[in-house]
Amino acid sequence: MNQLPFGEIKREILTKKESTPSYGCKPEERKTEELINYGVVNIDKPEGPTSHQVSDYAKKILNIKKAGHSGTLDPKVTGVLPIALGRATRIVQALLPAGKEYIALMYLHKPMEEEKIKKAFKDFTGNIKQKPPIKSSVRRIERTRKIYYVNIMEIEGQNVLFRIGCEAGTYIRKYIHDLGKKLGCGAHMAELRRTKVASFDESTLFTLQDLTDAFYYYKNENNDRYIRKVIQPIENAVKHLPKIWVLDTTIKALTHGRDLAIPGISKVESGIKEQDPVAIMTLKKELIALGTALMESKEIIKNDKGIAIRTDKVFIQA
Repeated sequence: MNQLPFGEIKREILTKKESTPSYGCKPEERKTEELINYGVVNIDKPEGPTSHQVSDYAKKILNIKKAGHSGTLDPKVTGVLPIALGRATRIVQALLPAGKEYIALMYLHKPMEEEKIKKAFKDFTGNIKQKPPIKSSVRRIERTRKIYYVNIMEIEGQNVLFRIGCEAGTYIRKYIHDLGKKLGCGAHMAELRRTKVASFDESTLFTLQDLTDAFYYYKNENNDRYIRKVIQPIENAVKHLPKIWVLDTTIKALTHGRDLAIPGISKVESGIKEQDPVAIMTLKKELIALGTALMESKEIIKNDKGIAIRTDKVFIQA
C-alpha cells in the first residue's frame, strides 16, 4: 500500500462526552471574503519560478497581505504546492514536516539489467542515509530519512520512471544520484513532479491562471462559485493530523493559549501517541489550534482529569 504517515492511517472516533454544538460555523459555510483571507489553495507549480515566487504571485492575484508555501520546490520541479493565505499562513508549519510523494524520471548513465534496478530500489526503501546536496539551505551533514514506498512505473532503455513516498526533507535528486552510485553506473534526475503533500494531491490542483480567473469572476461578476472551489478551508491542511474535538465551553480558554485538559474533550481519534502533533477542533469541525499530545488516546478516554494536549499554535479568533 502506498501510504504516507498520519493522514492515511484509518482512525476510529472515540466519544468521551456527547454535546450539541452552537459555537461558530462550519468551514464550508464561511463567507467567501473570509475564505480568501483564511484558506489554502493547492497550486500546480509550473516549471520556472521558485516556490516563493509562486506564493508571491498568489498573494498579488488575491490582493492579500501575506501567503506562505508548504515546502520549497526547485524552479525546474512542478506539481503540488499548497499555499496558505492571509491569516492561515502559519498552517504551513503543519505541512512542512508531512510526508511527500513524487514521480521522478531517472536516467542511468549505462544500460542495466532490470532485476538489478529493482533490487537497488528495494535496498533504498525504509531508512536511508543521505547528505544534502551542495546547493541546499541546510547543513551538509549525513542524516536519516525514511522512504515509505517506491513503485517502478516503467523502465525503457536507460530511463526509469518511478513513484516515491518519502519523509519531509528527502532530496530526490540526491536519492537518484546515490542509487546510481550503488548500481555502479551513475544516474541523474531528468524530471521531477510532486504529486502529494500530506492530504493535498493532484485531484485538487489549480494553476495560477485558474486562481486569476476565479478571482476575476468573484470581484467583477459577483460570481463566487469558482473561487470557492479553488480555495479550500484551512481545515483541509490538517486532514493528515489526528484530531480532538472539544466542548464549546472550552474554546475561549484555548483561544488564550491554555492547554487542553481532559474535562473539555468531547471526542478523540484513536491511535494518538504521546508527542504526536494533533489538531484541536470545535464540534462544528473548525480548527482551533495545533497541539502536542501529552497522553495517548486510550488514556484520554479512560481518565477524568489531567492535561491531554499542549496548545502550541492558536488559529481561531476569540
